[in-house]
Amino acid sequence: MDSSLTVAEASAPTHDEMSILVQTIEALSILTACALILANAIHFARVQTLHWTTPLAILLALPAADFVSGLVHWTADTWGSEQWPVIGRRFLRPFRVHHINPHDFLRRNFVDTNGDVAMGCIPLLLAALLIPLNTVSGRFLAVFIAAFCLVSLPTNQIHQWSHRPKPPKLVHILQASRLILGSQHHQIHHTAPHVTNYCIISGWCNPLLAYTDFFRRLERMITLLTGLQPRAEEQPIEAS
Repeated sequence: MDSSLTVAEASAPTHDEMSILVQTIEALSILTACALILANAIHFARVQTLHWTTPLAILLALPAADFVSGLVHWTADTWGSEQWPVIGRRFLRPFRVHHINPHDFLRRNFVDTNGDVAMGCIPLLLAALLIPLNTVSGRFLAVFIAAFCLVSLPTNQIHQWSHRPKPPKLVHILQASRLILGSQHHQIHHTAPHVTNYCIISGWCNPLLAYTDFFRRLERMITLLTGLQPRAEEQPIEAS
């Protein structure tokens, strides 16, 4: 038992261990995503004339990635059941476990932490490579997608760092500068009932989303259209 954990934390539910096959797929996903980011960079470098919209696309990708991280986080927290086959156990359960036992995230290795996001970035990075760069709109879209994926790729790593009592020095500087998610900001999400501050890359979008009550309004709209109730399937998670 890790001496830094309390008895309650040590006996709390944990994230499922990944099989060798899943770990291999996730490792290959990380390598593939990194290779595709490099391929996109080389692809852009061949364009002799850049437009002023290129840096704009990069700047817009920063809050967009943060917002999407929150949207995904909110979806996994709010809808569906961990009892669903494949999706429930593999993708929803970790979010539910994380609310009960946040420290469990710290035992996940680099591949387990980052593989899922890398897997999701691959089709987007492939699409960016296929976009013709001979038009301003094409270059804008391709750069936006590639920058979005570059910022999104370390989402879970940044999230994990926000839970570390002593993150690496450079990471601490970035957190203190609010360039990436910090522990104090993220702790608000870990205050019951866990219904705010979903964005976990920089957290820049959280104040505006909270001020406008964005997610609660979205939940009410979905309930009105479908009859589904947010967090209706949420039940106490027992240890594996």
